[in-house]
Amino acid sequence: MKGGGGTLTLHFLMYFFIFFFFLSFVIPRPAFTCGGILSGESGFIGSEGFPGVYPPNSKCTWKITVPEGKVAVLSFRYIDLESDNLCRYDFVDVYNGHTNGQRLGRFCGTFKPGALVANGNKMLVQMISDANTAGNGFIAMFSAAEPHERGDQYCGGRLDKPSGSFKTPNWPDRDYPAGVTCSWHIVAPKNQVIELKFEKFDVERDNYCRYDFVAVFNGGEINDAKRIGKYCGDSPPAPIISERNELLIQFLSDLSLTADGFIGHYKFRPKKLPTTTALATTMSASATATLKPTVALCQQKCRRNGTLESNYCSSNFVITGTVITAVTRSGSLHATISIINVYKEGNLAIQQAGKNLSAKVIVVCKQCPLIRRGLNYIIMGQLEEDGRGRVLPNSFVMSFKTKNQKILNTLKNKQC
Repeated sequence: MKGGGGTLTLHFLMYFFIFFFFLSFVIPRPAFTCGGILSGESGFIGSEGFPGVYPPNSKCTWKITVPEGKVAVLSFRYIDLESDNLCRYDFVDVYNGHTNGQRLGRFCGTFKPGALVANGNKMLVQMISDANTAGNGFIAMFSAAEPHERGDQYCGGRLDKPSGSFKTPNWPDRDYPAGVTCSWHIVAPKNQVIELKFEKFDVERDNYCRYDFVAVFNGGEINDAKRIGKYCGDSPPAPIISERNELLIQFLSDLSLTADGFIGHYKFRPKKLPTTTALATTMSASATATLKPTVALCQQKCRRNGTLESNYCSSNFVITGTVITAVTRSGSLHATISIINVYKEGNLAIQQAGKNLSAKVIVVCKQCPLIRRGLNYIIMGQLEEDGRGRVLPNSFVMSFKTKNQKILNTLKNKQC
């Protein structure tokens, strides 16, 4: 009887799980449509036709509202979109609020992020696909959470007190979890700026910070043209001061290795900036005045001073690339550089067309330093307010050879 009873129990459990699966998944599964307006304590959204292949050339928008006084949380249960390192083709964007909100993240491939938490009770999700689709789309659950009960599984939010701290989930007790996306939006009064310092920092190391990273942006949204820097490894970034009264800090971990994480501190300060930042502002103003080059500036003897190492920290941006266009305007050379690699980005405006990245630079004195179309260069320089690179006679420019990569990779991890 013992053996028979065991068999009956096994059969019962097997049928129970089949029945439970049928009830919990097959029957309630809704027919997902392209976008919608949803409200309540919880619910599901999914790509059009999920779990079938999502349609091409589509743009679907979901507006989610949870009860007042709570924050909206989105948890992806499954995601399978066309894979691309930069999510340029098919992707899902998640935003705070319903209009002009801060983007909490962009996702594609099969990377399933951790829970995404809005600053308030509204969230917007948008999925875009191009002409060539690949995958079954996504399904995600939205829910309402108490702002003060977010706990270690969540991170991010709006910080508007005069000073404060932010840290990775689990800090300092254990490593941050895999598959987490956090965005902290720091907002100071209009007449103040934000000073940011990382006290401890340990994020999975990679030469290009492709896997786990912290990115800091001027303003309140994720915008590569306003990115101050992207950081990983175990060296804390240098202190950062915002241009205006808003900063956005984004932390992302993938699904593989993790590390200790970080804790950072911020404080508001008057717009009258310290000497180092004031110096950068002065350089910017004086260099802008030289965009129409003076005869004296361009009659200086043209020669390269110093080395890669000695010029790296004093330059706003450092790239390697191929000159693809070069046009003379008002005595200056306006060039488009097809980027091979970025070693120091600053606020350099990088354009993207398909898989190719490019940047605009102005060689203020067209003959100094001399660059020619079709050749590869290492270019170091300063920046215009619009994100264009500015190369002066004393900027460091040299022909790029493969052997230079080792030095540049070492400099990229250097703390200036």
